[in-house]
Amino acid sequence: MLTFGIMSLSLESEEAYMNEIALHAEPCGMECYRFIPSQINPHTLHVNGKKFDTKTKRWINKEFPIPSIIYDRCFYGEDEHSKQCMPIISWLKNRKDITFLGYGLPNKLELYHALKNTPLSPYLPPTQPASNVKMVLKEMADKKRIILKPINGAHGYGIYTLKQNDKTILVKTEKQKQMISRIFPNEAKLNQWLQSLLSKRPYLIQPYLDLVNENLEPFDIRVLLQKNEFGNWGELGRGIRHGSPGGILSNLSAGGSCSTFSEWASSLPVAKAEYMSQEIGYILSELPLILENAFLPLFEIGVDIGVAQNGSIWILDINSKPGRKVLLQTRPDVKETLYLAPLLYGKYLSETDQSERKNFYEKTLSH
Repeated sequence: MLTFGIMSLSLESEEAYMNEIALHAEPCGMECYRFIPSQINPHTLHVNGKKFDTKTKRWINKEFPIPSIIYDRCFYGEDEHSKQCMPIISWLKNRKDITFLGYGLPNKLELYHALKNTPLSPYLPPTQPASNVKMVLKEMADKKRIILKPINGAHGYGIYTLKQNDKTILVKTEKQKQMISRIFPNEAKLNQWLQSLLSKRPYLIQPYLDLVNENLEPFDIRVLLQKNEFGNWGELGRGIRHGSPGGILSNLSAGGSCSTFSEWASSLPVAKAEYMSQEIGYILSELPLILENAFLPLFEIGVDIGVAQNGSIWILDINSKPGRKVLLQTRPDVKETLYLAPLLYGKYLSETDQSERKNFYEKTLSH
């Protein structure tokens, strides 16, 4: 039987999703395991983790060889455990006897540089590193309103908007589903705050985009793309994420809500809806091939697309470890497909020659 391992930094993360995958594994001819990279014994190449017992429908503690197919669901933070696991995962990705469903994408800045000379360039917000405080202040003076994002950020954490008023600077962020605003009376005070912020983690700068709906709620379109059991890319679905009125985030983890894409599209004038559909369709048809040509083989991509009030369309974020909340809430009919997809693609990889895929991976390493 094929061994299918789900790798995460905590055995409690995404429990509902992992349980559903495990329940579907046996009919696919697979044994399902869960493990943490730091629990691999480098001498025996065995790991202490959990195996799904198909009789009791429960996870049981087990020591087992590293599974031959790995589904990487590790979400890294700034903590020591994340830093400990990163080199272990790089080592796993280099092993010839292990196949990853997808090999991940680099940080937001590397992604921007990879895409800016492609046909998707017009859909990218201008992006540059926040190398120092002086650069941030210059951009704010030029644009009057900018956004700072962590280069390695996810789930909307650590995002700030800065707005230059006549004599003051307004800084806003969202933490624990609450909007937090701070007014700096002058650049000197802002300078101190920026020095502290930029010393903690690398940031990038983008112009502020007016991505709100008629209720002044931040919103975007979340799309899930995946490979099927034949290794072909397809769209699983799309939904609309809404944030709080006056907020800056639409992420569900930040307290946002969601609605169906068809509901939103039907509210638009017919000509505008057709235009949006064509533009989004073009982005989604080009993106996977461009990414795999620039980086590594992938299994799935979450794409966040913003629509500004002037009708312009923007690629806001691309995630190689996307969540499924939006789809499960707006397209419950695709549940079975979502749970089976990793298993069926893993089976496809096990039945095809992966030497070319592995050689492709050699050119770069990424998490």
